[in-house]
Amino acid sequence: MKKLLALTAAAALTLSTSVFAQDGKAVYEKACQVCHSMGVAGAPKVHDAAAWEPRLAKGTDALIASIKAGLNAMPPGGMCADCSDEDYQKAIEFMSK
Repeated sequence: MKKLLALTAAAALTLSTSVFAQDGKAVYEKACQVCHSMGVAGAPKVHDAAAWEPRLAKGTDALIASIKAGLNAMPPGGMCADCSDEDYQKAIEFMSK
């Protein structure tokens, strides 16, 4: 019985992570749009591939670390209190293409 309960709990946690993962466009519209639509304080504009290129060259992990710590005028978390690393990655992918 304990094994069944543990497996059920693990499955629920796995599913809940997937269910709550946010779409990149939704994250952008919720938390990133204000600055990245206009390039506030040097933020790379959405869909400006040339502006994103040098940032993407640093790697996704480095970009996510910058978001979480804050960078220049961007506060820690980038205005998204409930974003996971996956949410940040999806937002980066949306904005950089």
